[in-house]
Amino acid sequence: MAELRKRHETEDKRIESAESDHIDSEDDKHLDPKISTNLSDTIPSGTNKAPLILELLMKGLPDRWKNWFVRGIFTILMIFFFGIVIYGGPLALMITTLIVQVKCFAEIINIGHAVYRIHGLPWFRSLSWYFLVTSNYFFYGESLMDYFALAINRTDFLRFLTTYHRFISFSLYCGGFVWFVLSLVKKYYIKQFSLFAWTHVALLIVVLQSYLIIKNIFEGLIWFIVPVSMIICNDIMAYVFGFFFGKTPLIKLSPKKTWEGFIGGGVSTVVFGFLISHILCKYPYFVCPIQWSDNEGRMTMECTPGPLFTLTEYEVPTFLSGVLKLFGFSNSIYLYPFVLHSLPLSIFSSVIGPFGGFFASGFKRAFKIKDFGDVIPGHGGIMDRFDCQFLMATFVNVYFTSFIQHDSPHKLMHQILYLKPEQQLLLYQMLKETLQDRNVLQPIEDIVV
Repeated sequence: MAELRKRHETEDKRIESAESDHIDSEDDKHLDPKISTNLSDTIPSGTNKAPLILELLMKGLPDRWKNWFVRGIFTILMIFFFGIVIYGGPLALMITTLIVQVKCFAEIINIGHAVYRIHGLPWFRSLSWYFLVTSNYFFYGESLMDYFALAINRTDFLRFLTTYHRFISFSLYCGGFVWFVLSLVKKYYIKQFSLFAWTHVALLIVVLQSYLIIKNIFEGLIWFIVPVSMIICNDIMAYVFGFFFGKTPLIKLSPKKTWEGFIGGGVSTVVFGFLISHILCKYPYFVCPIQWSDNEGRMTMECTPGPLFTLTEYEVPTFLSGVLKLFGFSNSIYLYPFVLHSLPLSIFSSVIGPFGGFFASGFKRAFKIKDFGDVIPGHGGIMDRFDCQFLMATFVNVYFTSFIQHDSPHKLMHQILYLKPEQQLLLYQMLKETLQDRNVLQPIEDIVV
């Protein structure tokens, strides 16, 4: 009997030890599993938040109208701020994009920290911010080399950084990777690797998209302003139509979203896209790409607008020409070609763009939080307002590179001037021989004779 009892005690200890091994964090031993993913008390919410003065003004109003009032006021303030930033020029837009990127990343990382509850490991936040800096160094360095090669070429130190930019970036990432491995602690492995993955997904969502936004800005402010404005218009009009006419639920992830709001917002966005595109096409400030002027030593936005931003005559389809003649109109219209390109942009922002918001709603529901933060009263965090913008930025960049972009002699010249003198001479000889063989360039001796 004594031997049997001893055997049972040994087996119980083994089972207890095995069960304890499944607890990845010491914090989990004292945690109620029913509230393990409920973060509503740890992540601040801004949807129902309002300044004290507005609370006093709205006293007596139903909660539904209070939220409508607060959202409306801060929407107007954000649009006004957006206009000021546009007036500040491309540099102001780039700085604002970087600030928004950092804040969105911080909100996502804060949620990750709350989800996995690692209180005794200070390296998680430090590693997250280290990877953010490293990612920005890589992506923004790529942009600088594309658009400022001539200016960078003049400084030996900067030339070294650009020549070995990708190697330096990879070395920095490897440093963070080694740092992460060395920071691994027993009993926290699963959570640490989960947070490592969490950080990289956040970088993919935030940093890569903001890099594409910067690239869109360099192609002309219109490629930034029009898509961003479309998302804003769709968000506002979908809310308005849903608020006043919404009855049919659209998707379970967002119970307040309705088909009436979705359709009303979509139609409004298409009309808005045509109007704002037509207006902006008239001004070189919005349509000219941002380029480095070697003569002036600064960025310039001066150009002769290309065919995309020049009024062009289009024949009206036959089935519409008869109707137009009845009202005394011609069977042809004048449009800027960019206005036609605004149609796919507005359709994407109306149909696919909202799914960025649905994705964010699903994310918040998964962890039982109302908002990503409380920065903007009535709206939530920065990420709550920019969840659709990041998806739109990717589409604009893909659309531009697929259907609009063409080889630019100016950019090719930037790359040529970045070469060493002997390489430039070799390229000159090769180009001259090729042009002469194709009879595009007449040999110098023939010109003299």
